[in-house]
Parts: sequence; structure tokens; C-alpha cells
Amino acid sequence: MTALSSKNCSFQYQLHPPQQPLEPSCLLFLIILGKVLLNILILRVKREDTCWTLMEYFCFSLAFVDLLLLVNISILTYFRDFVVLGIRFTRYHICLLTQIISFTYGFLQYPVCSLACVDYWCHLSRATKQSSRRQKLLYFLTVILTWISVLAYVLVDPAISISLKAQRGYVYQCPSYVSTQSHWLSLSMLMVLLVAFLISWQEVVALLQAMRIASYRNKAVLYFPFPPHCSYAGSCREALLPRLFVCFLGTWFPFVALQVLILSLRVQIPAYIEMNVPWLYFVNSFLIAAVYWFNCHKLNLRDSTLPVDPFINWKCCFVPVHRLKQVERPMSIVIC
Repeated sequence: MTALSSKNCSFQYQLHPPQQPLEPSCLLFLIILGKVLLNILILRVKREDTCWTLMEYFCFSLAFVDLLLLVNISILTYFRDFVVLGIRFTRYHICLLTQIISFTYGFLQYPVCSLACVDYWCHLSRATKQSSRRQKLLYFLTVILTWISVLAYVLVDPAISISLKAQRGYVYQCPSYVSTQSHWLSLSMLMVLLVAFLISWQEVVALLQAMRIASYRNKAVLYFPFPPHCSYAGSCREALLPRLFVCFLGTWFPFVALQVLILSLRVQIPAYIEMNVPWLYFVNSFLIAAVYWFNCHKLNLRDSTLPVDPFINWKCCFVPVHRLKQVERPMSIVIC
């Protein structure tokens, strides 16, 4: 009887073997696939009436690189061990490729934000507008040059090369680079938002009580009271700050809460995941609000060449309530 029970147990064990954990290649494939789908979703839901800016080109280039990474991981995972042009590719190259991409994404944070900020600043200060084709070519070349420069730095830097060679023996564990640039960038934006709220919390509360949600061209739009006329730039910035704060937080509050949670728990997110299209659009909205605030005295009420946000309609948010019925075409942002 005991022997029979032992055989039955052995037979049942053979029928139901324990499940093995997913290989790193399969896990990377699922992560990058989810990231690619998220990029496509964000690019589809953004406003289509926005003009092309440098940040738009960076977002599309990032989505393309993610898609290219997904294709390469799929090929390496499927064939596992093959030779192309005398070069042997194995599962190790999946980890190597992911690490190179992680370093590249991690070092792209500051250059992308700096170039986008300069682009918006020059956009407002530019006396004459360049031709559209010439400007798009300049944006395209800038994006390509930035990617090549950062990738060349990653491949040439001795410390990074030593780190990549040290992980050559890791096949089932693929450690990835965690960017410090994104950490400090996120922390800086949260600190600026906190200071802005502390400075104008009374005006923010008053705006929340006075704002109205209306329908304009089949879209929900927030309308605030018309800001009073400003005699100098200081009072103009004081009147504009709470409106920018409410509009930004009203759109990106879930993302702001996510950043607070990540920083509070000290979550270590690999750079190839953290650098994504939603993150770039979040930073983009912050940069546009900052440029608006610093250059409020330069903005023209009827200027149609102002930087346009793909997710926040800064212009319509500042149309006064008593002029709602008189609006027949999209209005520019109403500044002091």
C-alpha cells in the first residue's frame, strides 16, 4: 500500500512539474512590448492640431527606437544562437543591447530637456518666423545628432565599457542602468510645483471655486475669470502663476502623484523603462508653462505661433467666462 502511494505521488509529480520562471529575454520582450503599446496610445490620443516642435520629434524618435529594440529582442529571442556577417549572436547580446539602450536613455534626459527649453524660448523671442520646411529639417538633424552624440559617448566612455564587460557572464540576470538624471529632474519639477503652490495657494483656491467647465467645439474646457490688466511683468507673473499651476496639475495630477510615490519609496526603475513618451510629454508641459511664466510680457494675445501643448490647451483655459459666447475661433492665451 505504501509503495503504491509512492508510485502515485511520483506519477502525479511527473504530470504537474513545477513552473519555471520566465527567462530574462521573455520578460524584457513583454516589458518593451507594453512600453511600445503605451507609446502608440499616447501618440494617438494627443491633440492633432499642435505644431511640430523639437520635443515632438524626440517623442517620435523615442517611439521608433523602442520599436526597433522590440524587433531586435524578438529576433535574438527566437533564433537564440546565429551568425550574421561572421558575428555570432547569442542570448548575451539581448542583455548587452538592453544595457546600451539603458545608458543612452539615461544620459538623454538633460540634453532633451535643455534643447526643448531653448527651442521654446527662441520660439517666443524670434522676430521672424523661419520657413516650415527649413525648421523641420533643423529639428530632424538636431534629434539625429543628439542620439548619435549620446550613443557615441556611451560606447566610448571607459567606465561604461568596463561595466558592460563585467556583466558578460550574466545570462539569466541582466542588471540595467538606473538614471540619476531622471531622479533629479523629477525632484526639481516637484519642488517647483510645491513652491508655486505655497506662493499662490490662496489664488489657486479662489480659481478652483470660480472656474467653470464648459463645452467648446465638443471638448471640455476650463474657463477662469479674466485676469486683470498688469502694469509690469511682476504682477503679470503673479496673476499667471495660479492659472498655470491649476491647468498643469489638472491634466497631469496622476503623473505627479506617481512621481511623488516613486521618489518617496525610492523605487529603482531601469532607464529603458523610465524614459518613455508619456514622461517626455509631462516634461514638455512643464517646460511650456515655465516659458510662458518667464515671458508673459512678450506674449501676444493674437499670436498664433505660440508653443502649443499636445495635451493642455493653454489658450482656451484662459478665455474669460463672459466672452464664451463670443468666441468663434480658437483664442490665444489671455495674458495680462
